[in-house]
Amino acid sequence: MSVRIRRVYEAPEPEDGVRVLVDRLWPRGLAKDAARVDEWPKAITPSTELRRWYHAGEGSYEEFADRYEAELAAPEAAELLDHVRELAGKGDVTLLTSSKSPEQSHAAVLARLLRA
Repeated sequence: MSVRIRRVYEAPEPEDGVRVLVDRLWPRGLAKDAARVDEWPKAITPSTELRRWYHAGEGSYEEFADRYEAELAAPEAAELLDHVRELAGKGDVTLLTSSKSPEQSHAAVLARLLRA
């Protein structure tokens, strides 16, 4: 199983496998056909409140990750997380985000959970 994180603005690569957009909002300035997104499970993205809290710099990345994992325990999010985990069990999955720092974003939390 391979789970990768890439910025959605990067050109698709053959080894991406299933491309899953993990942002709640569509990336600015990116045409939908150019992104080549296979799945967009919005329910596994951080809530608007959590996203705003984190981007305002009100807490640490570790606290954000803890709060986000708690959100992922909700039934709809847990079901979609299991779906993405199943996809990863069958082949490569690339988590796409518009975050400028993917390694310090919700995508990194998702990748860690999917790899566990």
